[in-house]
Amino acid sequence: MLFLSLDGVDGVGKSTQLALLVDWLRTRQLEVVVCRDPGSTRLGEALRQIVLQGHDTPIHRIAEMLVYMAARAQLVEEVIRPALAKGKTVVCDRFLLANVVYQGYAGGLDVEQLWSIGEVATGGLHPDLTLVLDLDVPAAQRRLGREPDRMEAQGSGFLERVREGFLIESRLNHERIVVVSAAGDIEYVQQSIRAVVERRLTGRAEVAP
Repeated sequence: MLFLSLDGVDGVGKSTQLALLVDWLRTRQLEVVVCRDPGSTRLGEALRQIVLQGHDTPIHRIAEMLVYMAARAQLVEEVIRPALAKGKTVVCDRFLLANVVYQGYAGGLDVEQLWSIGEVATGGLHPDLTLVLDLDVPAAQRRLGREPDRMEAQGSGFLERVREGFLIESRLNHERIVVVSAAGDIEYVQQSIRAVVERRLTGRAEVAP
């Protein structure tokens, strides 16, 4: 079993790269469960609508953070833990790191407190590997190609702090959080992602009993 997450500022191509990664993992005869945070449960999808599309709903930053945590708690217990218990590989579009970066580094909440609250929400479950797709904010915004959601609409300064938060956390925990440049074409970025995941898969195989 392996738990992977992909993250990064919106517009880096995360959804496209995640789909390609999942296809590749399945060619290796791995049974893959795909999910998104927030989302992938009835509760999570309802909360996602509120926190990302509720432009007219005032949400304090602390309340916003707790909504994400609640959605994640449900996702872990309903989808991720059961899949891992069956030996499946889980690939998640965002996870706790996004909460820490968006509400902490960019939103002004205490980063260490966010990690601590996240421990409760996830029951201590963390991805084995998080791939952060990195691209400068103006380029990411040009790629977005749709109306910004509630988080994206908070301006380029907010998103610059998001990007910096991802980079800081990768330096603090480089074994679990790996930055991959998203500046190249789709195939080049995907090959970079696969190379990182391949090393992790090989390492796990070597230590397996």
